[in-house]
Amino acid sequence: MADQAEKLRELVRDKNAIVQKKTRIIAISSGKGGVGKTNLSINLALAYAQIGKKVIVMDADLGLANVNVVLGIIPKYNLYHLIRRQKKMRDIIIDTNYGIKIVAGASGFSKIANLSEDERSNFIRELSELSFADVIIIDTSAGVSNNVISFIAAADEAFIITTPEPTAITDAYGIIKIIATEIDNLNLGLKLIVNRVKSVTEGKKVAERVINIAGQFLNLKVDYLGFVYEDTAVQNSVIKQRPFFVTDPKGKASICVKHIVGRLENIEYREGGGITRFLSKLMRREQ
Repeated sequence: MADQAEKLRELVRDKNAIVQKKTRIIAISSGKGGVGKTNLSINLALAYAQIGKKVIVMDADLGLANVNVVLGIIPKYNLYHLIRRQKKMRDIIIDTNYGIKIVAGASGFSKIANLSEDERSNFIRELSELSFADVIIIDTSAGVSNNVISFIAAADEAFIITTPEPTAITDAYGIIKIIATEIDNLNLGLKLIVNRVKSVTEGKKVAERVINIAGQFLNLKVDYLGFVYEDTAVQNSVIKQRPFFVTDPKGKASICVKHIVGRLENIEYREGGGITRFLSKLMRREQ
């Protein structure tokens, strides 16, 4: 596992490209499916874009890639074509209508950490094409496969998504335990987001439960990054295949996502009005 993580660390973090650019690389995962991981990955990316960041969401679910599905996009090419050297990175990066770019996952390709030397070298070279981004969000598959752990080990930070459901909490602790035991010299920011909560108190209680157990039994520090309210706008957005951050920007879930990004960037998240808002305010003062 350690060897696989080291291989993928080289892939994701090309020393001559991404690291020099200070790109923030975030792996987002969960212990089980159905907790809203992909949805949060996309909407966190949109919140980052709204404050002026250049963001790429890379779909690293190599079994059932679905970032493009949530966005209603049918990609012509994906990571499979890149890995097989059929296409270049520039050919598979997809511009969206939402101010972010995505790299579609390679459905059915399960051995990214076991590429040949030639494939690995090519992948590293191609990943340098992402060095323009301020933030790369890696949406991993759910569960504790070798690929998931490898992507987490390679990232700067890992966000674990859970919900208040007992099974989700148990599985969230499970993946945190695997991270603690399988990744040597763990040196990344491990953070918890509680999704679909009914109240601030519920989110805090779930987070405290996971964090306390991780600290007591694993001697591992996990930070509570925040929560996202249960919101009908989220399910509606999934049906429409449009992000809830766009369909309901002032809704409860969207506001929670803004607070999370504000905390990550240590800023007070404000709606960006751009040059139009600036000129409008300037003209009002001059009148």
